[in-house]
Amino acid sequence: MAGAKAPVPAPTVPLTAAVRDRIFLRGRELYRDLPWRRARDPYAIWVSETMLQQTQVSRVDGRWQRWLERFPSVDALAAASSADVLDEWQGLGYNRRALALWRAAVQVVEEHAGEMPRDERELRALPGIGPATAAGIRAFAYDLPGTYLETNVRSVFLHELFPDAQDVPDAAIAPLVAQACPASPIEIAGADAPCTPRTWYYALLDYGFHLKRTLPNPSRRSRSNARQSRFEGSHRQKRAAVVRLLLDVRTQGQGLLPADVAEALTASETAAGRAPVDEAYARDILGQLAREGFCREQDGRWLA
Repeated sequence: MAGAKAPVPAPTVPLTAAVRDRIFLRGRELYRDLPWRRARDPYAIWVSETMLQQTQVSRVDGRWQRWLERFPSVDALAAASSADVLDEWQGLGYNRRALALWRAAVQVVEEHAGEMPRDERELRALPGIGPATAAGIRAFAYDLPGTYLETNVRSVFLHELFPDAQDVPDAAIAPLVAQACPASPIEIAGADAPCTPRTWYYALLDYGFHLKRTLPNPSRRSRSNARQSRFEGSHRQKRAAVVRLLLDVRTQGQGLLPADVAEALTASETAAGRAPVDEAYARDILGQLAREGFCREQDGRWLA
């Protein structure tokens, strides 16, 4: 029948208690003592979860600590300017994540008296918090169950339960992730800690990280797998460069003219052997950034 949805594949290997226990034990053997794992503060965990989206652990370690020194609480982040938040975020990529953090902090202060919610729906109502981030906050800060489906977790389930399958949709994986997550502590023979949502998902993250380093990446067999587009020379790179230009001149209080932006972008593009950037394109980038809250126009000049 035209337009009919493809059936959701069943796992080749059933998810049993024995399989779950074996996965947990293997993950505990591979445990990584990362700094944010020593935290229980939901704000600190939220920041780490946001930073770790599409960013390597090695780049987040150090930056997470520095962020918390500058913005040690939800209230401190909400009270900061968007320009200060963007300034601290530079080098982590995807600047939208920083603005979403800042806007969500303002909302938490205004609607939740500065306390991070526990409820999944309330978390997902905050800017930038999707299902995985909400589940991560609940698991790692509050030890509450949920469906924390991200790339390392996905890799474990593909490797263990769908060992030969290709193009596996998340619709097949997510119910198994939800089923496997313990609702209350479970004692597993040979484990150095009870299996709870917090320890279970750390085990999955570490096992998945190991699989991706030692085998052909299992997550590439997922239907949701998408190769990241090239950054160098892309529109995304030029947007990021303009944000940095705006932050560099903000202390002078003068702002930038579109011609200034075009000149700066042209210098970097031509140095890399690419085409120059005209003023119209620079205006388009500034307009996009303004609509998203990155900058504003004042008397013909653009300011962060």
